[in-house]
Amino acid sequence: MRNKAAYILLIGLIFVAAVGMRNAAAEDLDLDKLIGEALTGNHEIITAEAKVETSAFRIPQAASPPDPMFSIGYQNEGFQRYTYGLEQGAQWMMSLTQTFPFPGKLALREQAAVKETDSLKAVREDIALKTVARVKELYFDLLLSYKTIEIIKERADLFEAFADAALARYSSGMGQQGDVLMAQQEKYMLMEKEEMEKQKIQSASGELNTTLGRDVNSPLGRPVVRPKTPFTMTLDGTIRRAYEASPAIRAKEELLAQARIKTDSAKKDVYPDVSLSAGYFKRSGDFKDMWSLTASFPIPIFYKKKQNMAVSEAASMATEAAHELDNAKAMRAASVRENFTMIQASEKLMGLYKDALIPRTWQDYELAVSGYINGKVDALTVVTRLKSLLDYELEYWSQYAAREKAAARLGALTAPSATSIIRGE
Repeated sequence: MRNKAAYILLIGLIFVAAVGMRNAAAEDLDLDKLIGEALTGNHEIITAEAKVETSAFRIPQAASPPDPMFSIGYQNEGFQRYTYGLEQGAQWMMSLTQTFPFPGKLALREQAAVKETDSLKAVREDIALKTVARVKELYFDLLLSYKTIEIIKERADLFEAFADAALARYSSGMGQQGDVLMAQQEKYMLMEKEEMEKQKIQSASGELNTTLGRDVNSPLGRPVVRPKTPFTMTLDGTIRRAYEASPAIRAKEELLAQARIKTDSAKKDVYPDVSLSAGYFKRSGDFKDMWSLTASFPIPIFYKKKQNMAVSEAASMATEAAHELDNAKAMRAASVRENFTMIQASEKLMGLYKDALIPRTWQDYELAVSGYINGKVDALTVVTRLKSLLDYELEYWSQYAAREKAAARLGALTAPSATSIIRGE
């Protein structure tokens, strides 16, 4: 009779392992829709767009000459009376003055303003790419937590079934009470891990809502397993593409170009601007009206401390911008290499877990359960095999999430724009 009961328990364990427990149905979370929402609602992207618009307003300002100056006044002879028309020097005076920058100055200032705007546009694209990558990372963080809870519940059922088997053996005098306690303890540890994963879901959901521009408490559905992101490029090809297409690199290049233009502009500032002034003097009586035309310009007698220092300052800024560009490329290459190797390592580990470790550990576990029921294997062996199975299954999905997150970061590092990622370019 005991053998029949043991056989039923064994069949029950195998059935539970094969079928498992399904979580309550939840609305699927569409990653593509999340990305589209983030690109229109993310506050950092909106702020970057506003900075581009603000900078664009400076371009026509930089290209415009100084405003003309109109002056009006009166000149009187003596303090005793109003002498207009009575004395030769009494007159009303009007003048118009216009400053003309030295040729080429305004064009250089306009070019510098254009480069600043172009740099901010590239920064905006880089922020958009980073936002897309961040949405993907949080999506797969959520997926990993949901998948972990799902696996924990399935394996908790196995621990529960094993605890029932241990209790049956203990009740029949064939087992030890410690076997029951061991199985129950493992189940409680899984319950603790499940609660920790639920906390991670809450944290990741809040961060994802913030990234989307939503209220932090907005409801989210459940992520679904997606096909692995295809990635076939070589490391050198990926780094080269990051140099050529990356908006972050392009932003640094625009800043370097702007710094060089400012250096040329500072050299132009050595040459003085010219102010032309036309005046008209209105007199009355027997005195004729007069007019005047004058030109004035500053004399750069302090050029060693002023204009020359401005040129040196601009040249130093250009050198700084060049080094920032080199550093950005180096950091980009390091990030590409890190994520590239992470994709390769994750793919190898996923294959190892899926094709070797999980099937083999599952077989070992089934053999251990059979041996335990027949009294040939102790409880610790069964628990150890079941824990190994759980660890390998969780690690498989951890590597899946790590691979997809690395692919998302690589996309942000190598794509020219967020729309190119959406189109799959």
